[in-house]
Amino acid sequence: MKKIITSDKAPAPLGPYNQAIEANGTLYVSGQIAIDASTDTLITGDVEKETILVMKNIGYILEEAGYTYSDIIKCSIFIKDMNDFGKINEIYGSYFGEDAPARETVEVARLPKDVSVEISCIAVK
Repeated sequence: MKKIITSDKAPAPLGPYNQAIEANGTLYVSGQIAIDASTDTLITGDVEKETILVMKNIGYILEEAGYTYSDIIKCSIFIKDMNDFGKINEIYGSYFGEDAPARETVEVARLPKDVSVEISCIAVK
C-alpha cells in the first residue's frame, strides 16, 4: 500500500506527481528544486543558495513523513553545470555524517524552471 506525503513547507508539485510516496517502509522523494514554499519564490542565479533551499525542502518532506536525513539511502543530483559540483557537494555533504547515502551526480542540459540543481532521494526507516 502506498501513502502520499505532502508538506506545506515544501513547494507544491509542478506537474502530475506528489512530493513523496511512502510504500513498505520506504520513502521516495520527488526531485526538489529551489522554490521557497512560504513565499512561492523561485531562487535562481546562486547555486549555493539553490542547493541549501533544495536540501531544506527535502528535509521538510522527510519530517512530514517521520524520517530524517540519516534515513536517506540514495540520492540523485541533477546539475546544469558540472563546474558547480564542488559548491553543491560541499553543501549537500553538510547534511550527512560518515554514513552518507549512495548517489549519482549528473550534468543535464536543462532542469525545470531553468534551475541549477535538482535533488531526489530514497529513505528507509
